[in-house]
Amino acid sequence: MRIFDPHIHMTSRTTDDYEAMYAAGVRAVVEPAFWLGQPRTSPASFLDYFDALLGWEPFRAAQYGIAHHCALALNPKEANDPRCTPVLDELPRYLVKDSVVAVGEIGYDAMTPAEDTALAAQLQLAAEHGLPALVHTPHRDKLAGLHRTLDVVRESALPVERTLLDHLNETTVAAAVDSGCWLGFSVYPDTKMDTDRMVAVLRTFGTERILVNSAADWGRSDPLKTREVAGAMLAAGFTDDDVDRVLWRNPVAFYGLGGRLQLDVPVPDALHEGNSVLRGGE
Repeated sequence: MRIFDPHIHMTSRTTDDYEAMYAAGVRAVVEPAFWLGQPRTSPASFLDYFDALLGWEPFRAAQYGIAHHCALALNPKEANDPRCTPVLDELPRYLVKDSVVAVGEIGYDAMTPAEDTALAAQLQLAAEHGLPALVHTPHRDKLAGLHRTLDVVRESALPVERTLLDHLNETTVAAAVDSGCWLGFSVYPDTKMDTDRMVAVLRTFGTERILVNSAADWGRSDPLKTREVAGAMLAAGFTDDDVDRVLWRNPVAFYGLGGRLQLDVPVPDALHEGNSVLRGGE
């Protein structure tokens, strides 16, 4: 089984997670830019973070046989902080980097005018750079947030078929399906979607244009939720091909829209031999 986690924050995870992910079948990830857990105080903080997502994190992932790409953006939560918004002027020089496969995550948190401005500006950047966009739908008032998101997407130069609406659930999936966008679902231990609900959505809406992610971050989350969903799909009667479509081919198709996806990572000898990967040298 091969798994592509299309939204996971590996900067908040340990090398033990990489090792466990590889053993579970994860062979590729996309890491979208997000907040630090506390307020950033200047654009320079973003630039150091972007550099780590372009350099250190792909190197760390490759040691465990996993291809690492990223999506870069000013995230919705920090779009409201005037100390952070100047990073929008810095983004163009980062969006030309080879391992940047999307602009993201962008979208709404509290649905403020500042978030309107940042979302529209970054959809334009995605269109100008030939990249798809990973869009964070808000966790509160989700259906209203989805409709507001779709209004901005439709007014932008970025086609809906190059947009991934993430953090969907049962209240938003029908409207998202009708939009023509790609559909993202985050599976968590306690919040967002759980495994059984995810399988129920797949039974109702099918497997086309649907991506499942762990979105694992600083909080209580699980980087193996993608593998859990795969097992639950098989137990519910989905075929191996269905699982491969949702957990591999769909994310490859979406992130491949920018023409930069590179999935060939040499497997370290320790993984070839079934030995534990050394954790030293971090």
